[in-house]
Amino acid sequence: MRLKVSHIVWDWNGTLLDDNLAVLAAVNEVCAGFGRAPLTWDEWREVYARPMRLSYEKILGRELSEEDWARVDKLYHERYDLLLHTCGLAPGVPDGLRAWGESGRTQSLLSMWFHAQLVPTIDGFGLTELFQRVDGLRSAVGGGSKAEHLANHLTAQQLDPADVVLIGDVVDDADAARAVGAHCVLVTTGAMSRTALQATGFPVTDSVPDALGTLASG
Repeated sequence: MRLKVSHIVWDWNGTLLDDNLAVLAAVNEVCAGFGRAPLTWDEWREVYARPMRLSYEKILGRELSEEDWARVDKLYHERYDLLLHTCGLAPGVPDGLRAWGESGRTQSLLSMWFHAQLVPTIDGFGLTELFQRVDGLRSAVGGGSKAEHLANHLTAQQLDPADVVLIGDVVDDADAARAVGAHCVLVTTGAMSRTALQATGFPVTDSVPDALGTLASG
């Protein structure tokens, strides 16, 4: 049975944006900065967790001070920003999103990436008009949980969580959806393994078009 919802909240990195290579390069910039050998993508997926600080404490084998965490954040984002121009949209984007909007339903975007960079990036891809609201992270350092941000995102649009599905690529998306009472569909295109995603109990798909295919039409 397909989910009957009227609004999609999209995740960005790893869901609508195919940025896995840039992410891995940025993670390995952190590894180099702390004297650790580089990781493979599969190794990064194995340790990926929210809050992100936990992931880095695992791979660096130490508890991170506030100063350490600020350095991790700086190393990661400086490298990621340099590679952002090499990233493209995931298969099915923007066509699937346009079709959803043309059906009379709505969508928005919520990312844990910095708002000041998110907005011009989305605009550069010509996607801004598809979303009735775009929210990114407005704090100086990232890596926290998405749940509170999702609650605020829905409240700002006066949306009933029961009418909403969050489509994302990590367990934190599932946890956020569950916390506010929204639906969730996960894609395997990002930073977490299928096994980890399936453990959430939410539907797991392999692409944006497949995720959209789990939703009732009209």
